[in-house]
Amino acid sequence: MPAPIPSSPTPDAAGPDPLAVANRLRPVLLHISRHMRREIDSLGVTPGQLSLLGAVRDRPGVGISELAARERTSAPTVCAHIDRLEAGGLVARTRGEVPDRRRVGLSVTDEGARVLLAARSLRTAWLATRLRALSEEELRLVGDAVEPLRLLLEAPAPVRSRVGEAAAAAR
Repeated sequence: MPAPIPSSPTPDAAGPDPLAVANRLRPVLLHISRHMRREIDSLGVTPGQLSLLGAVRDRPGVGISELAARERTSAPTVCAHIDRLEAGGLVARTRGEVPDRRRVGLSVTDEGARVLLAARSLRTAWLATRLRALSEEELRLVGDAVEPLRLLLEAPAPVRSRVGEAAAAAR
């Protein structure tokens, strides 16, 4: 039987155990994400639609296929979301110029830009309110953690076998 994985580093450990940190961090990030998603309920868009809206804003003229590939989802799923966003006046479709008039590009409307700004404002206000409740030292620690957490988003995807080992160890 394998030895249990410690939930916190032992005094003789070389440093913090990534699996133990992941087990502590994961539920916190999930709850923060859940709360921030709730902040946009009043805007009439889903978190997925808001993500697509932001992706279109960042790449004006993007097509459905490219957007689906970037968002790692199927073109029919993206198309259904874009249909709803277009019906809500948040996205516009534009025919391509010569030589390929078949191509349809997407752009964010003024109303779509307003929704994106409102979502950012609501989420930032929610987070800032909670951060104000922290002590000065706690706030500094959270601030210091932002950059390493951002780097996690840029890290290469883990090898499958390592993910499987981590999942088994977390059970």
